[in-house]
Amino acid sequence: MKFIDPRIDYAFRKIFGSEDAKEILISFLESLMGLEGEKRIRDIVITDPYLLPTVKALKTSILDVRCTDHRGISYIVEMQVRKVRAFLRRIQYNASKTYAGQIATSDDYPKLNQVIAVTITDFSLFDSFAHYVSRHITQEEKSGEHYLTGIIYYFIELPKFEKELNEIESVLDKWIYFIKKARELEEIPEKFRSGPFDRAFQKAMIANMNPRELEDYDKACMAVADARGAIELAMEEGRKEGESIGMEKGEKIGMEKGGKAEREKIAKNMLQSGMDTAQICQLTGLSKEEIENLRI
Repeated sequence: MKFIDPRIDYAFRKIFGSEDAKEILISFLESLMGLEGEKRIRDIVITDPYLLPTVKALKTSILDVRCTDHRGISYIVEMQVRKVRAFLRRIQYNASKTYAGQIATSDDYPKLNQVIAVTITDFSLFDSFAHYVSRHITQEEKSGEHYLTGIIYYFIELPKFEKELNEIESVLDKWIYFIKKARELEEIPEKFRSGPFDRAFQKAMIANMNPRELEDYDKACMAVADARGAIELAMEEGRKEGESIGMEKGEKIGMEKGGKAEREKIAKNMLQSGMDTAQICQLTGLSKEEIENLRI
């Protein structure tokens, strides 16, 4: 028994974005946000359901899942396998666009409903903490109160999730384990053999896919492999260039007028090529905090 990799954007949308299996997406969202009792999601409308004829240009398209619940709250759920330039800004742009797109004119702003942006990454995004699920919301600095709640961001960083099957208890951990580990499994684990989890594994089972689905899934896998190969090549070339710059200019930069600006420019190039923060610190003389600020 083999399963597709939910981390591949095409597979993720097939599993979590299918109109005929909305209970999968509902269970995932409820567990992520801790919704219980009256706050649970009664129903959702997937605004762009997963349909094979509409899945084109797999190399360039962003296949996220968008839906609205019975309260009018909009959700953007995205699986991202590789870090791209200005990634956090893109997340904020998509959420803001969805928020503003709810109304036709500015006079209708009282009708705006909340937008929840959920991003699952196959890479570590926030180096300053170890927890794998984080929630980001605007907070008033002194009181700690939350007044601007129009857009809330959730992030799940898969590399930080290290629990084994026997350690998993919560519904959310089950979903994270499924997303990260499904492709490695040869059978459905006993604790997943009920409700939306069993439905998700059935959706992910290769034996249940038709030839067209298998072809599109293979294309998506190749697109990811090509992108990763390009990133690895860029990282290697950037590392060599960065080391060269460090040897030739490292000592000189700190003494020249405007040296910090030059070092920051070099550090940005190194970040874009995927170099490690510690190595950039060593080559440019900038602190970790200064380098992290360049990511924004």
